[in-house]
Amino acid sequence: MTKKTTDKFSAAEHGLGYIYQGRLALLHLLQLPEDTALFIEKDDDLDFIGSDGGKSLASLKHKAPGDRLTDLSADFWKSVNIWLDRYKRDDMTASNIRFSLFTTATVAPNSFLVHFLAGGSESRSADEASLLALAEQVLAKSKAKLTGEIAAELTRMSEREKQDFFSRITIFDANVRIDDIPNLIKDRHMRSVRREYREHVFERLEGWWGDAVIKQLTGNNPDGLYGFEISDKLSAFADEYKADNLPITFRGKEPAKEIDSDGDHRVFVLQLRAIGISANRIRSAILDYYRAFEQRSAWARENLLISGEVEEYEDRLTDEWSRYREVAFENLGEDAADDALMTAGKELYNWAEFETGKIESLRIRARVTEPYVVRGSFHMLAGASPQPRIYWHPQFLRRLSSLLGANQ
Repeated sequence: MTKKTTDKFSAAEHGLGYIYQGRLALLHLLQLPEDTALFIEKDDDLDFIGSDGGKSLASLKHKAPGDRLTDLSADFWKSVNIWLDRYKRDDMTASNIRFSLFTTATVAPNSFLVHFLAGGSESRSADEASLLALAEQVLAKSKAKLTGEIAAELTRMSEREKQDFFSRITIFDANVRIDDIPNLIKDRHMRSVRREYREHVFERLEGWWGDAVIKQLTGNNPDGLYGFEISDKLSAFADEYKADNLPITFRGKEPAKEIDSDGDHRVFVLQLRAIGISANRIRSAILDYYRAFEQRSAWARENLLISGEVEEYEDRLTDEWSRYREVAFENLGEDAADDALMTAGKELYNWAEFETGKIESLRIRARVTEPYVVRGSFHMLAGASPQPRIYWHPQFLRRLSSLLGANQ
């Protein structure tokens, strides 16, 4: 549970409110029909639009623990002010729109707001006329500018329109807090995922969702976010954690430090220079190495690898390399010219870079087809310590000592 701050200058609850918006949207979209569309910060904090065109506007309030909602709470009346504008814009009684306030606060038992609650013995105990009368009595007692503006707006509406407006409002109080949402999603919507992997799958899902929300807020994706998109993404992430697969999370990633193809003196890079590989291809190799190394580290942190699995995988790569090495070097004599040696080395490297990804037996698991996994693994073997397990130039191991000495 979120701890209550005692610092009067703290903006923690306001900051949590922004994050809460995205998390609660994810939770609700998982609970609604998959063809429901979500818009964030359009007509309200959240807009949910059903396949029938019905719209539900949701105002969200993440309050400090112990907060209560009373008759004149600004959280309620600020939302009413927004909703009145949307109600009039959408042709009032003819509109297909409803309004919800989701708050972590609790409605005070003596407040007229209990009549708006979604559940409980007091829920909807007042009819439309009585509900309007109670609201108008509260407004009449207030001296605040906001409530005065709302009261003035209501005078421009008929009794039927005012009653209809207030009948469309629902309050969901004591709502789930921000730090409780992840467990709710994992427990209720991820039962098809093995329990030991649910945390990792949730992190992947929330990361994707955060990007999707940002794209909508920045206008890069003006279309709604749909429930079926979440279902599809969740299914895809969960699928990566099955026995014949592993999650791919470093596709397109680059190291924080800028890549220096010419100044990099790691052994696997020296190997590529020895056969005359271009700087651009060396840069790609460095990226493959980085992504494969970081990916393996991520798999290890998440305990996704079986004991000895990486070692067995590297043995398979080394064995296949040694077989093709014999083919590539078969026609080289003891006195072969350096050009011939480099050409044979390039042939061997080109095979490793472009052909091995097509060989199913060289995948760490059957459905792990990402090219950087196998390419980067070859580079790790080419840079292994104390001595490379594979090499491209036929005489590289013989020349290694002098190459390392020249770059120290």
